[in-house]
Amino acid sequence: MKDEYFYGHGKLLLTGEYFVLDGATSIALPLKVGQSMKVRYRHSYQPTLSWKSLDHKGDCWFESEFELWHFKPLNPSGHPTQTFVSKVLSAARSLNPHFLRDECDVLVETKIEFPLKWGLGSSSTFLYNVAQWAYVSPFELLKRTMGGSGYDIACAQAIGPITYKKIQDRPEWESVAFNPNFKDQIYFIYLGHKQVSRQEIIKFREMKIEDKDALINDISGITQEMISVNDLRAFERLINLHEELISSALKYEKVKDLYFSDYWGSVKSLGAWGGDFVLATSNRSPEETSNYFKQKGFDTVISYKEIVISEPTL
Repeated sequence: MKDEYFYGHGKLLLTGEYFVLDGATSIALPLKVGQSMKVRYRHSYQPTLSWKSLDHKGDCWFESEFELWHFKPLNPSGHPTQTFVSKVLSAARSLNPHFLRDECDVLVETKIEFPLKWGLGSSSTFLYNVAQWAYVSPFELLKRTMGGSGYDIACAQAIGPITYKKIQDRPEWESVAFNPNFKDQIYFIYLGHKQVSRQEIIKFREMKIEDKDALINDISGITQEMISVNDLRAFERLINLHEELISSALKYEKVKDLYFSDYWGSVKSLGAWGGDFVLATSNRSPEETSNYFKQKGFDTVISYKEIVISEPTL
């Protein structure tokens, strides 16, 4: 059998955090960094699956072997990644009974292009790659393993910004011409507190939110306005409104109030509030902007153009 190669893009959710789970229309951004997966086959009478995962520096951070009947680890370690890989492969087999049935050793090597702690889609790109390998729906595989809205799965296969929403538990997305002429004034700052998506989803589901349908409509409206905005100040107005809506509904303090109250631009949480990345706008030089955040103790400052795939798939 020929070697196989798969790749999924990382993601950032620009609008609709949390409420994308309940049908809010959101802007999602596929990234220039992601995760690759290379699969090699070797004939064997006692086939096994050898798994190796490399980080963005090329160092091995996870390694394990699995049997190919139920994908149980040959040397159980209790490592959460070992458990997760076994679960995902088993779910893929349940969706496609013919997956990995040949009499051959399977050697898999994954390579992530960003630090694992950044939360840019290490799990979603992995799921997407396995789904392509197993010829199954990545959204169905997500449903049977991690759960979530699925916007990150859509980003994994997109090559430009998209709008995303769930309608009766069915994902819908389309390419969108979101390519602001002020993108050189947008930055992403890593807060250093990676959130666990599954835990955040559980917390959100347990909340009692008043007028949720009206709030979802408001968020969707902000998304639609943001798609065509061509002025930084108008973009900032939408960011601030979005932050106010989410903060008021969830009773979470806005990230700018927490960390950057003296900052001259707008700051917006992305994804799960309190961790991962935030977006910041700035009408000052890249040097002055970067220095501000670094003086606050946040050393990872990435420009929009550096990490986001800007061209829409039209």
